[in-house]
Amino acid sequence: MSKTFRIFATCDIGKALDLLRNRGYEVEVYPHPEAPPKSLIVDKVASGIDGLITTLRDSIDAEVFEAGQNTLKVVAQFAVGFDNINRAAANRHKIPFTNTADVLTEATAEFALLMLGMLARKMWSAEHLTRENRWGYWHPYLPFLGDEVTGKTIAIIGTGRIGLAMIKKCAGFDMNMLCYDPAYENLEYIKAIQEIMDLRHARGISKERNWIKYVPFEDALREADFVSVHVPLLRPGESSTPTHHLFNETTLRMMKSTAFLVNTSRGPVVDEAALARALRENWIGGAALDVYEKEPLPADSPLRDPAIADRCRLMPHFASAARITRLDTDPNKGMAGRCVQGLIDVLESKYGGDITKMPYVVNKEAFAK
Repeated sequence: MSKTFRIFATCDIGKALDLLRNRGYEVEVYPHPEAPPKSLIVDKVASGIDGLITTLRDSIDAEVFEAGQNTLKVVAQFAVGFDNINRAAANRHKIPFTNTADVLTEATAEFALLMLGMLARKMWSAEHLTRENRWGYWHPYLPFLGDEVTGKTIAIIGTGRIGLAMIKKCAGFDMNMLCYDPAYENLEYIKAIQEIMDLRHARGISKERNWIKYVPFEDALREADFVSVHVPLLRPGESSTPTHHLFNETTLRMMKSTAFLVNTSRGPVVDEAALARALRENWIGGAALDVYEKEPLPADSPLRDPAIADRCRLMPHFASAARITRLDTDPNKGMAGRCVQGLIDVLESKYGGDITKMPYVVNKEAFAK
């Protein structure tokens, strides 16, 4: 490699950065755990770096791309989402950006299922009871009962990669599944899951014959015991089926009063003020969130209301936070490895230099001939 590429990473992504250093790259890493100031990112890009490694917490807007015109060659996003990246500005300046889709699929679906179980079985309340030495007796139904997950009906809202992985896991819990996707119905996958569930019943593995089907959004909300959200964030004007505040006062009121909502997709998909009210006024049974409209979750968020603490689980954007998923250097296993490989593909002109063929580039449309 004749050229030494200069890279700035807005956070440390572990040993994967050594893969770049071993190839002769100059790699500078922002040394603090919090996000760097926007002005610092702009200054680094303007200094002539070749590649920028970013996360969801970094605002990569028109100002950044303008600062990097003629020098910045790639933005490598350490996330599957890219709401923080101005796609139009990237396209205008012909700068490709990559993401780390797929490698976090199983971890995120697993986490959603675990949150669902933690919420339904009241594990937070039960542990507090024990830790605070208020567990004074065993009783069949006091001080409270949780809800089983096995055999219940779940609505899977969004059947992309993570939604499909969630379906696969819910099948193992003998759940009935109502599926909704605003863009595409993967009927072949649903058919395969139904065949598996039929076989489990026929062989005596499952006592009941469980089912899975696509239904309209409103039907999914009205009939489900659990609702798990897996849609991308699409704002009005970005799509004919926007998902911003998909869960609002109107749609939350459609859910059963005993139903639980789990969101591991994007924070703004849920109207948090409406959700807090739904919990205070018992429109729904509970909620578990890993993503928020503003991150980190503000101190004055209505979701922090002590009155709903027993029915509202709050996690720190944690679904993909597993060792292999976050930091493995193999691009087929870890976000770090895939992030770095996406950057290498562009800078070293892999795939014959054809950006449209590079698997981790998101905005291929800007380079189509």
